[in-house]
Amino acid sequence: AKGSLLAVYDMRRRAGRDLQEDIDIGLSRSTDGGRTWEPVRVIMDMGEFGGLPQEQNGCSDPGIIVDRQTGEIFVFAVWMNGKPGKHQWTADGSEPGYEIGKSAQFLMVKSKDDGISWSKPENLTRMLKRESWWLFAPSPQQGIQLNDGTLVMPAQGRDEKGVEFSTIMISRDHGAHWSPAASPAYVGGSECQAVQLGDGSIMLNMRNERGKLRAVYTTPDLGETWAPHPTHAKALIEPNCNGSLLRIDLEPGVGGKHLLLFANPHTQKGRTHHTIQTSFDDGMTWPESHHRLLDEGLGAGYPSLTRIDEQHFGIVYEGSQSHLVFQKFKIQWGEP
Repeated sequence: AKGSLLAVYDMRRRAGRDLQEDIDIGLSRSTDGGRTWEPVRVIMDMGEFGGLPQEQNGCSDPGIIVDRQTGEIFVFAVWMNGKPGKHQWTADGSEPGYEIGKSAQFLMVKSKDDGISWSKPENLTRMLKRESWWLFAPSPQQGIQLNDGTLVMPAQGRDEKGVEFSTIMISRDHGAHWSPAASPAYVGGSECQAVQLGDGSIMLNMRNERGKLRAVYTTPDLGETWAPHPTHAKALIEPNCNGSLLRIDLEPGVGGKHLLLFANPHTQKGRTHHTIQTSFDDGMTWPESHHRLLDEGLGAGYPSLTRIDEQHFGIVYEGSQSHLVFQKFKIQWGEP
């Protein structure tokens, strides 16, 4: 809320390894628009919980949201306890129920001082996860806040059959309580990003585990009902990777003039050609004249876009030159 930039990410103690592993949640903070960054902070580390070693207490996939009315910042992550050699997204790496050590847990930390200090982890698993679900986890992305103060955070999980799904969770009381949408947006999706469209509805753009075209659904009622967008599994290609969607307002108000930015590895073959695309019609079209190639080399991807100030937006992603890249762009309003 004060204009600082915050980047959250997996701190992988052994590079290239996913959960279950010795992974903490790290944060980098900049107060000068990304020109310099403060030393890394560890904001979530479950240590040797339950008498198990660090490599059996990994935290991963952080999602972040800022309540701009209160200034409070929330970071969510998934925590695995035990289950060495397993992963929360496959087989019994996470199980139905709530028990620590069986089901992966949904954790939250908070900051009230612009990201300098952080609370101890709070376990939201019983608040958010249905007992029959195999997993409920944050999407490693950022959330949005509506004009009425409602916080909307993208989320994902595995349903009662163990199948991946994409959804949102919301808070109407500035983060004191959270609840998942009444139903998932799309079964067969996972990591996702939410934006509010000009008609007030929420668009969820999702990694599609059923193909290599992005899944896109919308909801007019905060997840009570969902419908496929006309571009669902048609317009945006992907190699099955996390992507990022950001609304840039040119005029104030929900229906004011705005554009959408979308970033991902723009290919169906591998995580290369990291690209930003622009839509001037609420995601109906993404003209090639407004594609910006950032890095054609191989990298893990996982981009995240954010507004920096009135004149700039930024992106972090895992590219071919570094494990974590930050780039800053000037906003220019030329339409196709």
